[in-house]
Amino acid sequence: MFKRILTPSLLLLLPILAGAQDSKMLTMEDAILGYHLYPRGMNQLQWVDNSHYSYVMNADGTNAILVNDLEQKKNGLSRSITVSDLNEALSKAKLDSIKGLPPHSWAGMNDLRFEHAGFLLSYVVGDKTVSKVTEMDRKNWQHAESSKDSKKTSYVKDNNLFIHRAMDQNDLQLTKDGGSGIVYGQSVHRDEFGITGGMFWAPNSEKLAFYRMDESMVTDYPIYDLGQRPAGTRNIKYPCAGDKSHHVTIGVYDLNSGKTVYLKTGEPAEQFLTNVAWGPDSRYIYVAVVNRAQNHMWLRKYDAKDGRFIKTLFEETNSRYVEPEHPVSFVPNSKVNFVWWSERDGYNHLYLYDTSGRMLKQLTKGSWVVTDFLGWSPKQDMIYIQSTKESPLSRDLYCVNVKNNKTLRLTTGEGCHYLSGNSANTAFIDNFTSTITPRDVRIIDEKGSVLETLKESENPLKDYKLGEMTIGSIPNGTGPDLYYRLFKPVDFDPNKKYPVIVYLYGGPHLQLITNSWLGGANHWYHYLAQQGFIVFSIDNRGSSNRGFDFESSVHRQLGTLEMQDQLTGLSWLKKNNWVDSTRMGIHGWSFGGFMTTSMMTRNPGVFKVGVAGGPVIDWTYYEVMYTERYMDTPEENPVGFKNNNLLNYVGDLEGNLLMIHGAEDDVVLWQHSLMFLQKAIELDKTGLDYFVYPHHPHNVRGKDRLHLYQKVTEYLVDHLKE
Repeated sequence: MFKRILTPSLLLLLPILAGAQDSKMLTMEDAILGYHLYPRGMNQLQWVDNSHYSYVMNADGTNAILVNDLEQKKNGLSRSITVSDLNEALSKAKLDSIKGLPPHSWAGMNDLRFEHAGFLLSYVVGDKTVSKVTEMDRKNWQHAESSKDSKKTSYVKDNNLFIHRAMDQNDLQLTKDGGSGIVYGQSVHRDEFGITGGMFWAPNSEKLAFYRMDESMVTDYPIYDLGQRPAGTRNIKYPCAGDKSHHVTIGVYDLNSGKTVYLKTGEPAEQFLTNVAWGPDSRYIYVAVVNRAQNHMWLRKYDAKDGRFIKTLFEETNSRYVEPEHPVSFVPNSKVNFVWWSERDGYNHLYLYDTSGRMLKQLTKGSWVVTDFLGWSPKQDMIYIQSTKESPLSRDLYCVNVKNNKTLRLTTGEGCHYLSGNSANTAFIDNFTSTITPRDVRIIDEKGSVLETLKESENPLKDYKLGEMTIGSIPNGTGPDLYYRLFKPVDFDPNKKYPVIVYLYGGPHLQLITNSWLGGANHWYHYLAQQGFIVFSIDNRGSSNRGFDFESSVHRQLGTLEMQDQLTGLSWLKKNNWVDSTRMGIHGWSFGGFMTTSMMTRNPGVFKVGVAGGPVIDWTYYEVMYTERYMDTPEENPVGFKNNNLLNYVGDLEGNLLMIHGAEDDVVLWQHSLMFLQKAIELDKTGLDYFVYPHHPHNVRGKDRLHLYQKVTEYLVDHLKE
């Protein structure tokens, strides 16, 4: 088993070395923009129905959407749709042609959906005809959401909410007061609590629930607009920890009555309305309500007809925090039984409830976490999950017997399996990757048997000269073992001493190290190894997929235990004679930027150089939802905020630190690094360098990303190479 070999004495050696040691070297362009050097999967692979799947590939020199039938494996290909087929249909519909196959989805075996020229179109495969699903140009639509019957689409335009109905030129305008601090139909609460959207269609497609967020009481924050002459500002609403937060309500529009009601979610107004879900009868709405302190959650039921509060099904509390991230998921063909996710026993698991609020049973249990719930078997005697049961570094598919909770692993091969099941969960697309397997794509049945192997990707780096990578675990005297990933330099000589670059993140909701291709890293790590560096990473306490205690142990003291674990990892690394402890660098972004700055100031002298991107400096300047979950408010936790405020440690900075920030950052405000810069000036700390990307938000994307990594790499090399 994979877990057995992850020990300090017996590391997992990852054979990602080039086949010939006189092979090519990576360029910086390869490292940052070399998408062709990652293992290829199947282009737009998806289920059409329970027995058909489709993907895009080059067949006989022509790109085509190929549809295969699982039940006719000998015949294989059921049908093929080419660009020519679509263009012929578009021409008949008097629409412009397309140059390539567009992103698409299926609304049935014969109904291929795609967007073109501002319209949502339906291509009828059998008739080879195209028709408009939406009769209006969608170019100005935002956050569009289709109803369950695919005949209606809700969208936001000019800050207000609309509904388009198929074959109707006149759209319904649901709201008129959008703008000036009022936001409709969009993700709320800064995208926390698993919230990704703001519109929720009822199963019968006759009602639409939506978020209304009032931000008028939240302080404006200026973002520079350098495109004007002279420069102007664009104000955003940014609720800092301890300050006033926005107020959210949930509206329900009934297409039959033409009326909108709002759920009576009550006071206080500063609460979080999360995980919105409809009951299967389209009559009730279920909402996880979380208090601002985020230590109490109520799962509540509301009547969608009049907004009336029906009852609280159950509550969850925790002295640290509760964080629901998944709405109720009803059992197929049941109006009363549903699945609920919870970390109440210390690990993310699934529970079966009924709508009276009675827990019927805990479906999964153990010292591992459920990472995905794929659904039920046709007989509803099994559920299918993805989890870390084999190892925190792996992902596998399991079926769980609902009656006796017996859990059976269905996937084979140690590594990470990412699954997509058909609607009946009788077959699954299995995208598999590991440190030794670039990518295998298979179709497996509900018992784990391989029905078809669609692709076995070659190692895209086989012609390159690369260093050796290992992942393993390190004993941690103050807590659970820590997983690490290590890249050694090309042509490694254990009798030499090498400089070290530590890359870290360290915060909640992220795991750097997995048993996947490159161990979860990217080509930049290999590029640094080719330049003669050791590249080292640790997933410290606070990172995800190790259980609630591991992640929440940092509560009220963000940065403290994380640094302890990083130092534990460094102590282990320094025991190797080939490590030059006088030439160590560190780099991270966002929470990793906070950690980089923390290590350079609160542990001065450990690192000779650091590069901190988009760093949090003072948690009182970070947003309410995230900060107060992990730190409480500044008034409640003054010691924690003081101890982890990096402005208090600027004077202790040793070595050279480069800070990088995007001038349009609306996540970690530009003000953070500017405050640190000003403090360094006041204290005459000349070891701080600074660089700004004027037109970028929280991270640097697009073509400028190459410039960013050239800047980061040059700074590290200049200060670490002999």
